[in-house]
Amino acid sequence: MKRTPLLHAELSQVIAGMGHGDVLVIGDAGLPVPPGVRRIDLAVCQGVPTVSKVLETVLSELQVERTIIAAEALGAGGSMPPWFAENASHLPMAQTVLHEDFKQLSQRAVAIVRTGEFTPYANIALVSGVVF
Repeated sequence: MKRTPLLHAELSQVIAGMGHGDVLVIGDAGLPVPPGVRRIDLAVCQGVPTVSKVLETVLSELQVERTIIAAEALGAGGSMPPWFAENASHLPMAQTVLHEDFKQLSQRAVAIVRTGEFTPYANIALVSGVVF
């Protein structure tokens, strides 16, 4: 049995196969998955699992160079959403794009991870980096 926090075999396999610049999207329950993009569906029910918990776990195994979120996810005054802020110490600052542009970006993702999150625009694209 694995000793690292990520136990989901399919998600672990996707991360292990990612190269520099590849994109993994973690999304809320409503984010559309474009045809041809691998869907890893973790949603059990509303709120389970949360984007924050999935993000925290993915970050235990994935070297992230860049993050992208929808500008619509920002709170009043441009503050980062709670699900991002909870993991901010392990993430580079997010680039923001319009939600429609985010959906376009997701077309080139190696996979989209669907969570049970019901918070609007709780989606993040993780661009893999290198460890050296």
